Amino acid sequence: MVDAEVHEHEPPYVVGFFVGSLARDSLNRRLSRALVRLAPEELQLQEIPIGDLPLYSYDYDADFPTVARDFKAAIAAVDAVLFVTPEYNRDIPGGLKNAIDWASRPYGKNSFARKPSAVIGASPGKIGTAVAQQNLRSILSYCNSPQMNAPEAYIQATPGMISVEGDIGDESLEEFLRSWMDDFRLFIQRVLTVLPQATKNLTGAP
Repeated sequence: MVDAEVHEHEPPYVVGFFVGSLARDSLNRRLSRALVRLAPEELQLQEIPIGDLPLYSYDYDADFPTVARDFKAAIAAVDAVLFVTPEYNRDIPGGLKNAIDWASRPYGKNSFARKPSAVIGASPGKIGTAVAQQNLRSILSYCNSPQMNAPEAYIQATPGMISVEGDIGDESLEEFLRSWMDDFRLFIQRVLTVLPQATKNLTGAP
């Protein structure tokens, strides 16, 4: 059991990020690596993995499995969350939706409540991940997560634009992503100043 006062409104801020694709070398995993590199020093990014979660069922609500308890504890331990997601069939991937369902349950234990969030995604398509992001924003609104609604970030990826290591091959895109991450830092500070988070008991309990 760890008692820790987290979510202070002064930086640095710890940002937990979710990669919507489960593929090892996905385009959005590359994008997440780029964002880690380009983030201002006031943001400390760490991935919150989603791939080991079983399919959610409310049958688990009375007694969450350890992997789900650890997942919720990881979200409780960060100041803000960042979603880096592709678009599958005009929506977010099923694995990401499953993770959100786990985080928001059981009733009254929603891990995203008052947690600042931002959404970004890359796709080869001309509209990037616009439709998936709008659907995700609707879900986050229901989960009472304050969202950075602007600037929006729908990245149309071209071959060689983002390397496996997260290096950006397009100078204008790199500058945009750097500026976007700085805007996210300012958004987190505004939210946590207005909605300071209470001391959390980080036990992983649902």
